[in-house]
Amino acid sequence: MSEPWSSLPTPLADDVASCWDSVFPEGVPDWLTSKAGQSEETVAGAVARSLFLRQVLERYPEHVQIMVQAHPLTEPTTPEFLSQRWQDYLSPVNDESSLHSALRQFRREVQFRIIWRDLLRWADLAETMAATSGFADTCIEGALHWLYEDACEQSGTPYGPDPVTGEDAPQKMVVLGMGKLGGRELNVSSDIDLIFAFPDKGETRGGRRSIDNQTFFIRLGQRLIQALDQITADGFVFRVDMRLRPYGQSGALALSFAALEAYYQDQGRDWERYAMVKARVVAGDQEAGKVLMETLRPFVYRKYIDFSAFESLRSMKAMIGREVRRKGLENNIKLGSGGIREIEFVVQAFQLIRGGRDRELQQRELLVILKELEELELLPPKVVKELRKAYVFLRNLEHALQGMADKQTQLLPEDELNKARVALIMGYDDWQSCESALEAHRQRVATHFANIIATEDDDEEGAGALEEGWQELWLAELDEEASVRWLADHGYEDAPGSYALLRELRENRTVQTLQTQGRRRLNQFMPVLLDALTQVDNPSETLSRVLQLVEAILRRTAYMVLLLENPGACSQLVSLCSDSPWIAQQLAETPLLLDELLNAESLYHPPAKAELQDDLRQQMLRIPFEDLEEQMESLRHFKKAHLLRLAASELKGTLPLMKVSDYLTWLAEVVLEHVVDVAFSNLVSRHGYPKRADGSVCETDFAIIGYGKLGGIELGYTSDLDLVFVHGADPELSTDGEKSIDNAVFYTRLGQRIVHILNTQTPSGLLYEVDMRLRPSGNSGLLVSTLHAFEKYQRSEAWTWEHQALARARGVAGCRETLEAFESIRHDILCQSRDREKLRQEVVDMREKMRTSLGTPESRQQEVFHIKHDTGGIVDIEFLVQYLMLANCADHPELTQWSDNIRQMEALGQVGVMSVADTEKLRDVFIALRSTIHRRALQNLNSEVEAGNFPEERDYVRRLWQDIIID
Repeated sequence: MSEPWSSLPTPLADDVASCWDSVFPEGVPDWLTSKAGQSEETVAGAVARSLFLRQVLERYPEHVQIMVQAHPLTEPTTPEFLSQRWQDYLSPVNDESSLHSALRQFRREVQFRIIWRDLLRWADLAETMAATSGFADTCIEGALHWLYEDACEQSGTPYGPDPVTGEDAPQKMVVLGMGKLGGRELNVSSDIDLIFAFPDKGETRGGRRSIDNQTFFIRLGQRLIQALDQITADGFVFRVDMRLRPYGQSGALALSFAALEAYYQDQGRDWERYAMVKARVVAGDQEAGKVLMETLRPFVYRKYIDFSAFESLRSMKAMIGREVRRKGLENNIKLGSGGIREIEFVVQAFQLIRGGRDRELQQRELLVILKELEELELLPPKVVKELRKAYVFLRNLEHALQGMADKQTQLLPEDELNKARVALIMGYDDWQSCESALEAHRQRVATHFANIIATEDDDEEGAGALEEGWQELWLAELDEEASVRWLADHGYEDAPGSYALLRELRENRTVQTLQTQGRRRLNQFMPVLLDALTQVDNPSETLSRVLQLVEAILRRTAYMVLLLENPGACSQLVSLCSDSPWIAQQLAETPLLLDELLNAESLYHPPAKAELQDDLRQQMLRIPFEDLEEQMESLRHFKKAHLLRLAASELKGTLPLMKVSDYLTWLAEVVLEHVVDVAFSNLVSRHGYPKRADGSVCETDFAIIGYGKLGGIELGYTSDLDLVFVHGADPELSTDGEKSIDNAVFYTRLGQRIVHILNTQTPSGLLYEVDMRLRPSGNSGLLVSTLHAFEKYQRSEAWTWEHQALARARGVAGCRETLEAFESIRHDILCQSRDREKLRQEVVDMREKMRTSLGTPESRQQEVFHIKHDTGGIVDIEFLVQYLMLANCADHPELTQWSDNIRQMEALGQVGVMSVADTEKLRDVFIALRSTIHRRALQNLNSEVEAGNFPEERDYVRRLWQDIIID
């Protein structure tokens, strides 16, 4: 009698013979053979094909017996069976630990069934994909259902508007399956890509302590991932990958439908469209999920034939080719030439380009779409047939590779034993026959892929020759000497230094650990960047600046794609970073600003104040006032985007200094107006409106007063904001809400909330640094003063320097009536009659005090001139003007009209306090000094220059100071 393995190929027969007694020490049990409708030869064939099946039989024979008796291996593994079978595992579950155990034991059974049937070819590809996907759906849904009920017991049930009816109702999570899971095409040993969503914001009810919905669903999502992904003594269920969610790893684990829609609408990239093609609701609230998918449909499928997708498809084709060559992926049946990915890519290309019009293409399963492409006559029948056959072959081969050891891999085997296993599984007599069939399929796929995705005119030899040189340099295919010579020959002023920077980047740990897609994008982008740098006068210096940005976007390589697809934006990037290290730093800190480079017209023509207001209003409409975190992030991006446009305009000469300061000031005013609205709305929602003496409610009756550069309309790119808060409400009254508080407390909290929004460090940085020390009594005074208290302080307690500061103050945001009341107080205080000698002495004393503490020490004055604080600098001019204002407003009240130095100088000339010639000269000097500070700020330089600078201007200011104040 022959052995059960005798018909197997010799290497496999020997392998099975060596382990048979270990796997079946008491012989093959009849529950696995005769009672299960199988022969020992069949069992030997399974053991030969898979180490995983062998190990399960050896380690868990009792479990295998139970599973076989529950449902014979000869019967298909259907999603319906899996759902029913899960209930058997779920019934004893009474806590989270037993849930984890049940899921893992369930996996062991299902994996055994699927791999057994697949490798013996009892199941076709359709059954295997349906079973693996159905198994994943069952596990996710089963775990989620149990965990949701448990979470509701602990924290209450989340409530909010029902996305279908709009009525207040309990909310459940929606789990989107992406990639092969979404397409019901999961591999036998695959991770799963998920996105967690929930319908709307709200809070939980019925728990010990109410929490907001997002917190509830983030915690639920964390527990769900643990239930599936965590490795325990029983193993794991699925590796869970959440990186396809908005913002990837740095994004929130669960997002509301509105947040998801806003992200994809505002920031969704092409690769996210590709990912979303296969998205499917795999667990949770199916009805709510339908609403979500419908809202995301316009992002994936354009209403028109989307020819714009061709460009990104072409660039992806080039990236695929370089990646395969660079990484030697010929043995990878998914990523290599003619592999699974190329078939998927062809199909998804048609879906994205034509899916908006041809709704038949808005399906997920690849084989279904291939059939539709033939019926729509988008692909010839021969091409469809060849792609279908290749796909089935490659996917069966993929399952063979993975089922051998229950391991996620797409690499062809290198050892003879595993080659023999694969050939047996695939139905070939030997590895050579199997490999020949594989190569034939791959060749056909590669040909169709190239034909379908190729450019109409693929003649890029001219550009390609140059590109190859830069490619060899970046990929270190040239030695150091040749690389340095190449850089020097192309105009790099510090070729050795540039080569060292590039080598350092290549060896960067983040670069070394990049995922396939990120590495591919970086390797495409860097040669383009290096070539673009030859267009500026200082390529080496500019490279060092741009590399800050490159390092910042290594994990967000969609930005590289943006620059590759928009050569104009790449040129603007290089040009601006060449001109300004400050701009390079801003872009590195906030890569999202690269979007601003796409439109040169708007980049170099920033909007006026009315347009700024409208732009901000539109941007913030979608964000509720109560979503303070999102408000703060959006405001920071709004400010940074417009700062970039202003800096670019100044560097290119489309905006003179005076206009730049105007725009910077308008930007701050628009932001402050919105911040007051947000903060006021937040407090009113909690405490009601502050009441007036007549019983009416306050509109806000609050104002922000800008001092210093903000008040003087002289803001720079990095200026902080000197602010004072005042209100016109009665502090003795209270608000009209259920949780009523005193008006005084309300306005103090309003001031605190405003400072918090402006001054808090978020992932996007500060909005503005705020200085409140100019308020009455400085840091020891109240954060918010009543108008009455402010006036009283200015009349009876304020120092002369505080009146100097008031000369540059103006209302910048808040209630119109309160702003007008402040202006009236300011006018009256400035127009007070003053003792000129006392005023002169106090101004001189304060100026000397400032010069001593902030100016250049005497020992260095022969080397350095501080443009702002040294003698003959900007502060001397400001003190001159402020002295003249305080000395003359009583006789010339019209001088109080302006708060900025330039117009105050002009007004002093117009009323005869100064000669017109002196005001014009002083104005020119002031602008020259300020322009220098502005330019130096864009170069990341301070306000100190060599002592020999501005000799005539400084002498003039000294003479004027002597004539007007000293003499």
